[in-house]
Amino acid sequence: MALFNTRAKRNAVIVLVVVGLSMPLWLADDWLTILARGSAFAIGAIGLMLLTGYAGQISLGHAFFAAVGFYAAAVLGGDPDDPRRWGFGITEIVIWLPAAGLVAAAVGVVVAPLATRLRGLYLAIVTLGLVFVGEHFFEQWNTLTGGASSGRPPAPATLFGYRLDRDSDLVFVLGARELGPFTRQQQLFWLLTVLLVIFAVAARNLARSDIGRAFTAIRDRDLAAAMIGVNLFKQKTVAFAISSFYAGCFGALFYTTFLNVNPNQFDLLLSVLFLIMVLVGGVGTISGAIAGAFLIAVLPRFTQWLASVLPLISSDPQGIPNADHVRFLLYGLLIIGFLMFEPRGLFGIWFRIRTWFRSYPFSY
Repeated sequence: MALFNTRAKRNAVIVLVVVGLSMPLWLADDWLTILARGSAFAIGAIGLMLLTGYAGQISLGHAFFAAVGFYAAAVLGGDPDDPRRWGFGITEIVIWLPAAGLVAAAVGVVVAPLATRLRGLYLAIVTLGLVFVGEHFFEQWNTLTGGASSGRPPAPATLFGYRLDRDSDLVFVLGARELGPFTRQQQLFWLLTVLLVIFAVAARNLARSDIGRAFTAIRDRDLAAAMIGVNLFKQKTVAFAISSFYAGCFGALFYTTFLNVNPNQFDLLLSVLFLIMVLVGGVGTISGAIAGAFLIAVLPRFTQWLASVLPLISSDPQGIPNADHVRFLLYGLLIIGFLMFEPRGLFGIWFRIRTWFRSYPFSY
């Protein structure tokens, strides 16, 4: 039951953290932006993994809760002198980030009673309706969202008075080497990487707790779980609240890498992307959710190259290469391929490789 029950796991985690934190020193800013978004995606995917992978509650409304979290953070950190949009001028991330998660969690608690009455496809359809209702609602509420045409900027990422979403002039001396000044992309990458570690460790500990075991019991057989004393209404409500909290924090963090956000960015495609992350990464594993999130984050860069070499399937009617065509095609192929050939996702592939090396030379 230990979080890192072997020396190899502890060493591997230390190496991953060190390599991750050192990436801004040798990676270009465009790649840092992609990986920073991958870290934010991973936080949201962990939330859906806890709800769907552990508690067995299928949800297509993750984008709606992400929108709630984003606008809660944007209003708290918004300019109070802006006559068009609400704002309170609270720019500290230690305030608006947990507040965004809590507001989204409160909305999740309101939706949760549906989970006690519905299951499977019926629950998925209800949560799908949240996305369409929320998208229309946010497009019409101009004082909150800025409207579909103008949108609104994300909350400023300020940590104890230091702006992380702007280029910095700070220089640190490490021995004979100077580190800095740091770009906006470098600082946001460090911020999101550290937060991902915190959210991942919290989720892993939650999965090992009584709550996590109750989630697993509900997923495997909810009637049997109720017979042995698991309170289905309470535990499903907790699952929706925690998942919504993670989704709200994702919404508040992911869009710090953007300059402006419109309500139509929180559409059905975003919810489907999270389902792809969970399926491709491996259902029921926190590390699988992280791996699937980074794969989806890096995929657009790969599709840009693929669109130039596959013009027959990626061109629009004018013959201009369109990377979106290839990206949507790959999304479908990933879902079909993993469900047919490796239902345990990327985690299953890693498990096979690890087992092979552990049992070598008796790998059969």
